[in-house]
Amino acid sequence: MAVPVAFFAVFFAYPVTAIVGRGLKAGGDWQFGRIGDVLARPDILDVLWFTTWQALASTALTLLIALPGAYVFARFDFPGKQVLRAVVTVPFVLPTVVVGTAFLALLGRGGLLDELWGVRLDTTVWAILLAHVFFNYAVVVRTVGGLWSQLDPRQEEAARVLGAGRFAAFRRVTLPALAPAVAAAALMVFLFTFTSFGVVQILGGPAYSTLEVEIYRQTAQLLDLPTAAVLTLVQFAAVGGILAVHAATVRRRERALKLVDPAQTSRRPRGPGQWALLGGVLLTALLLILLPLGVLVERSFDGPGGYGFGYYRALQSAGSGGSSTFLVPPLEAVGNSLRYALVATLIALVIGGLAAAALTRRAGRLVRGFDALLMLPLGVSAVTVGFGFLITLDKPPLDLRTSWIMVPLAQALVGVPFVVRTMLPVLRAVDDRLREAAAVLGASPLRAWREVDLPLVRRAVLVAAGFAFAVSLGEFGATVFIARPDNPTLPVAVARLLGRSGELNYGQAMALSTILMLVCAVSLLLLERIRTDRSGEF
Repeated sequence: MAVPVAFFAVFFAYPVTAIVGRGLKAGGDWQFGRIGDVLARPDILDVLWFTTWQALASTALTLLIALPGAYVFARFDFPGKQVLRAVVTVPFVLPTVVVGTAFLALLGRGGLLDELWGVRLDTTVWAILLAHVFFNYAVVVRTVGGLWSQLDPRQEEAARVLGAGRFAAFRRVTLPALAPAVAAAALMVFLFTFTSFGVVQILGGPAYSTLEVEIYRQTAQLLDLPTAAVLTLVQFAAVGGILAVHAATVRRRERALKLVDPAQTSRRPRGPGQWALLGGVLLTALLLILLPLGVLVERSFDGPGGYGFGYYRALQSAGSGGSSTFLVPPLEAVGNSLRYALVATLIALVIGGLAAAALTRRAGRLVRGFDALLMLPLGVSAVTVGFGFLITLDKPPLDLRTSWIMVPLAQALVGVPFVVRTMLPVLRAVDDRLREAAAVLGASPLRAWREVDLPLVRRAVLVAAGFAFAVSLGEFGATVFIARPDNPTLPVAVARLLGRSGELNYGQAMALSTILMLVCAVSLLLLERIRTDRSGEF
């Protein structure tokens, strides 16, 4: 636990505490009375209510739509499965401003729905909910599907032989085994939607505001740091309470499971019911995932003189069209993002892997509290973290203002929770008697972990690496404050282009977004093709 605790203390707790402290201090004295004053305002209460209920609705809708997809990817074998698995993860790395723009083109004035049926959903909560499902579909599919693919189907078959119906067997055998993974996925979806920023700001309009949007407005537009600090504390307290309840609930349901090689559980669909389920999942992916992505690709080629590569060629120049948006050609952001994401993934795997190994032991209240602490970066304002990095990591011994490592460190903060939540259910499902047998035979704790745990969680490690890499590629909230002008990341470059008027800037933003999608899809597809050694049943 020492390394993960030190990492979070230095790069998360210290920056967040510093920025909140500046907001709540006046003349050197703490002004805690501001908390009650802010929370008594009707407009702030409306923001808190909308933030909570839209996050709950988004989580429920995501589970409802994505759980059938998790089953299909875990149990069915069909052509193009690996490609589709990579494609459904692409939305997770897109900057929120790009996703908001894509859904606005589909649901807003002049969008696809408006042209076909005269229906507009922009400035409604439905547009926000659909965009959140678009974002988080892959979280449920990969987190729940990763464990589902390793559950021995013969246990459910045995229940049916003993007289249980299909639904009863699923409810009594499979669902309890999946409960920790489902809870982990639901928690991640809730935290991301609870702190939603770009989607709500673009699609919701002035009528809807989450805590994250309000923190940004109070900080960047109204320069009201005390109110922003209070809202950050409220967000922090709410997320901490949710994580504590989640940890206590899931811990009671976790147990050792009989896991098998995923290759033994995957087969082609049988019967009209399974083929219909596969068709429904494919149709959902087409309408929910591919259609918005297709809008981005189409706009990246739709130039003033017709379809072509004009916007892509313009990315090679820093001052194309008389624009001074960049000090370097925007295309350099691709290489920057890849380098940052690789380093952030390595950091997240090391920190998250050590944390998951420590949490597997379930050694007292200290470890249980650490379990909740690891998820806090997903529920704390990225605006707060970014400002905190700027005001704390600016003097020895941690003067990182001019160092490139600041960006991967900020990205790794968001990647670590995904590594932990992906690996932990599988690690805790490993029977302790296997570790005990290795110890009896003379294996050290490190060797026992290498010989027993690692082969069983190798697939989970790959899934965790894919998530960490994808999250790092698309991280925007904190990176926008610390990325240097001569080394922008892809999301920062897209946001800069969208923030400037002109058809050329907008087209370049769509072209960079398309490149980001392709880079993510290819990277995840390569991860999917990595084969682990088959070890039969374990």
